[in-house]
Amino acid sequence: MSAPAIDPVRTPVTASPAGKSAGKQRTTPARFDTALGWSDRPGPAWALRVLLCALALGVFAAPFLTVFSGSFSEKASGSTLSFLPHRPTLLNFQVAGERGIWDYFGNSLVIAGGGLLLQLVVCTLAAYALARHKFRGQALILTLFMLTMMLPEEVIAIPLSLVLGHVPVVGLDLKGTVWGVILPLGAWGFSVMVLTEFMKDIPAEIEEAARIDGVGELRMLWQVILPLCKPALGVAGVLGFIMIWDQYLLPLIAAKDPTDYTVTVALSILRTDPEVGSGVVLAGAVIALVPSLIVYLLLQRSLVTGIAAGATKG
Repeated sequence: MSAPAIDPVRTPVTASPAGKSAGKQRTTPARFDTALGWSDRPGPAWALRVLLCALALGVFAAPFLTVFSGSFSEKASGSTLSFLPHRPTLLNFQVAGERGIWDYFGNSLVIAGGGLLLQLVVCTLAAYALARHKFRGQALILTLFMLTMMLPEEVIAIPLSLVLGHVPVVGLDLKGTVWGVILPLGAWGFSVMVLTEFMKDIPAEIEEAARIDGVGELRMLWQVILPLCKPALGVAGVLGFIMIWDQYLLPLIAAKDPTDYTVTVALSILRTDPEVGSGVVLAGAVIALVPSLIVYLLLQRSLVTGIAAGATKG
C-alpha cells in the first residue's frame, strides 16, 4: 500500500518588525540624488530650493521671453519687460528680411559650418598627437595652444587684418571671402585641451591590440579613438559652433563690403538704422538665436555626458 499523500502545511508568512520598517521607509529616487541633497519630501528646505530654482529660471528665461515677445509685437520697446506679444504680427521679420538679414544669415551658416568642420579636424589631429604620442616639446606645444585663449581679439585684430590682406608666402588677399573668417578659426585651444585630456584616458591596451592587427595611424584615429571620444566631440562641437557663430570682430575686419557681413554684424547695423524700430532688431536677434538653440538641443546629451566625464576624471 502506498502512503497517503500529505498536503504540505502552508504557514502564513508574517512580516518581521524590521521588514515592516523597511517597507514603510521611503527611498529617494535616483533623480533626486544631487550634490545639494535634493529631496522629494515637502518641507521648508524643499520649498526654499523650489523658490531658488524659480528665481534662477526667471533670471535666465526672462530675457529670452522678452526677445521673443518683442519680435512678434507690433510696437516693441526695449525698456519694457513683456512676456506676451502686443498685437502679434510678422511685420518685424518682413522688415528685417527687406534689410537683408537672410543674406547675412546665409553668410553665417557657411562660415559656421566650414569653420566648425575645419576646427574639429585640426583640433582632433592635434589632440591625437599630444595625447597618444610622446615627443620633445609636447608640454610646450600644449601650453602654446592654451596661451592663444588668453589673447583678447582686440589685441590681434590689426595684425590679423594685415595678414588677411596679404597672406605671407602665398601672397593671397583673403579679405572679402569666407576663407578670411574660416581659416583663423581653424584651431581653438579649448577644443584641443578637451580632446587631449579625453584621449589620454583611453586605455593603452586598446591601442596595442589594434596595432597588433596592423592598424595604421589614420585608421587607429578614425575607427578606434574617435568612437570612444563622442562625448568630448560633442562638447567641442557645441561650444565651437557657438564660438564661431558669435564672432563679431573677425567678420568685421575680414569684410570688404557690407554684403560680406554675418548676422551678428548685421544686428549692429539694424540697431543704428533710424528707419527701423526695436521690434525689427529683436526679430533679427531671434533669427540669430535659432541655430545655436537647435545645435544645443540636438547635442545636449553629448554635451552633458562630456562635461560629466571631465568632472569625474581621476
